[in-house]
Amino acid sequence: MIDRSQLSSTLDLLLQPERFKDYGPNGLQVEGCSQVRKIVSGVTASRALIEAAIGAGADTLLVHHGLFWRGHDGRITGWLRQRLGLLLAHDINLYAYHLPLDAHAQWGNNAQLGLRLGLQADGRFGEQELGWIGAAAGPPFESLTALARQVQDTLGHGVTVLPGDQRAPRRIAWCSGGAQGYFEAAIAAGADVFITGEISEPQMHLARETGVAFLACGHHASERYGAPALAAHLAQTLGLEHQFIDIENPA
Repeated sequence: MIDRSQLSSTLDLLLQPERFKDYGPNGLQVEGCSQVRKIVSGVTASRALIEAAIGAGADTLLVHHGLFWRGHDGRITGWLRQRLGLLLAHDINLYAYHLPLDAHAQWGNNAQLGLRLGLQADGRFGEQELGWIGAAAGPPFESLTALARQVQDTLGHGVTVLPGDQRAPRRIAWCSGGAQGYFEAAIAAGADVFITGEISEPQMHLARETGVAFLACGHHASERYGAPALAAHLAQTLGLEHQFIDIENPA
């Protein structure tokens, strides 16, 4: 068991949220009990995750997607009141780290996604250098089909493939979540293929016209790994309990 202020300081030191221009507040979003014993990690602070954390006896939640975002009008009504009411009633701390968790070199979503896909980064690209680029950590992928199969099998999620010119995927770029807007930056960085969570209409044309392939493998599926990796590290170093709870999401 540790004091909440110690956990806050440790997280901020690791993730350095002040370095990022983000879409919402990073760090402690909802203050709960002052002593932390058990962390539940997850992707999004949904009501289902909060209820599961209560059932698991957690006093702290660590997520990638928190409750508050830029542009929210500030009213605590409806679904937000329900989520916030559960946290307050059960004295649960909510920590949320968005872009800082994507970017962290060891515990972040992109680092953990690359590790699971067998990729080794040697560079960064895009706004705030959130995109990663490199190559296969082992033998090169024989084809785009082989890479897409690896992504699908590893993440357990269907993959939308824009094949480009079907070139061999030697330079592989990736950025978890809704980073389809990074496709142009990945192309400029010399990628043969770009892997992310979501796809929008413009990516089809860019893939056709540049020959660079695009793989969309699910926003949630690509961001399941940062929060539990970070929480497991905290549990080991600070002597806490940790449980990862994955709330199914096909998006």
